[in-house]
Amino acid sequence: MHALILDKFRSSPTFTAVSVAAFLTSFVAATYGFGIYLFAQLVPDMRAELGFDYSTVGMITALGQCGFLAFAVAGGWLTPKIGGGRLVIGSAAVCAVCLLSIPFANNIWIISGLLTILAGTAASVYVPMVELVAKVVPFEHRGKVLGLVSSGTSYGVFLNSFLVPMFIASDNWRGAWISVGLVTVVAVAGGALTFYGAGLFDNDRQAAFADTRSETRSSAVGKFNTPWIWMICAMTFLNGASTLPFQNYLSPYLREELNFSVEFAASVWGAIGLIGMFAGFAVGWLSDRIGIRIALIACYSCVTAAALILIFMPYNSLPMVAGVLFAIAFYPIFGLIPAYVSKVSNGTLATRVFAIANVTQGIGGVIGNYAAGAIKSSSGSFVAVYISISIIAAVLALISMLLPVEKET
Repeated sequence: MHALILDKFRSSPTFTAVSVAAFLTSFVAATYGFGIYLFAQLVPDMRAELGFDYSTVGMITALGQCGFLAFAVAGGWLTPKIGGGRLVIGSAAVCAVCLLSIPFANNIWIISGLLTILAGTAASVYVPMVELVAKVVPFEHRGKVLGLVSSGTSYGVFLNSFLVPMFIASDNWRGAWISVGLVTVVAVAGGALTFYGAGLFDNDRQAAFADTRSETRSSAVGKFNTPWIWMICAMTFLNGASTLPFQNYLSPYLREELNFSVEFAASVWGAIGLIGMFAGFAVGWLSDRIGIRIALIACYSCVTAAALILIFMPYNSLPMVAGVLFAIAFYPIFGLIPAYVSKVSNGTLATRVFAIANVTQGIGGVIGNYAAGAIKSSSGSFVAVYISISIIAAVLALISMLLPVEKET
């Protein structure tokens, strides 16, 4: 049986690339989309039964961010030691266990711990994917593949939108967790089989150690002093400080300050989610033709334009236009940056750079969200928040122009 699997993958590189991309997307959907995002939709129902308040909800989301940062660091350290393939499958398996455990936990503190681990698995799945994609996907297709993978969250959220109403109608929030947990178990089983057939287990460990020894001989410290690495880390920090507050404060701005209806705010978010399902792949496909730097410039220009609309023209249906522009940019950005890293570096260096980039992005998100809340509290308006976001996005477009042209290593 295993010989037939290996023959199928070895005889068709395209089948291998597509299969690995599909399962990486499913793992992102599970770890991102089925974790905090599902919790956010089930909070009212879980609160009614378990009796916790919104300060606890805030603490859980903060712990989730801490979990993400911790696992991002751990992922960068573990990948060279156990191999990216093993880490991804192991993280997805832990995700499945947590998802299936939550509905059987009647203590909010236990659930909080499980959600923190869930948020962490999102990072430990995401960090090694640059290395894995580089192993099975040709250079000229990495932008579209990583763009697709980065849109995985939107697929998870989309599935949530079907499951949540169905289970809440029967007053069974636990059923939603069990369902996504079982879906994840199936994905882990299929992904493990695919990774085995693609050879992502066989030589991962040996290759990783060889990479590490090679880096030691050629001075890894010198490599990390390369200007493009510092630029990527600056970009991910600023990206977290701008795009994450943009989405987190969008609904309060529309509803509380601009007095739009709940239905309109929901429709804007519906458009963002729907576009996000396709934007990652579409922009990634475009980046393989025009270059990742140009695609990044276009994305950050869209974020700038979206923020400016919310500042200067927040009336009629124009906030919907802002939402569409933001959706076109938001999901692709999270695929374009790892795609760039995979095209200008490889092996352990790529994994470590991307691990650090995830940490700086998380820190940027924490600082950006806190600063945005402080700005709103002190000024009494979200306008200053979106002015800040527009300036940061414009700076990001400028940094994108200065990145070295990507080329195969």
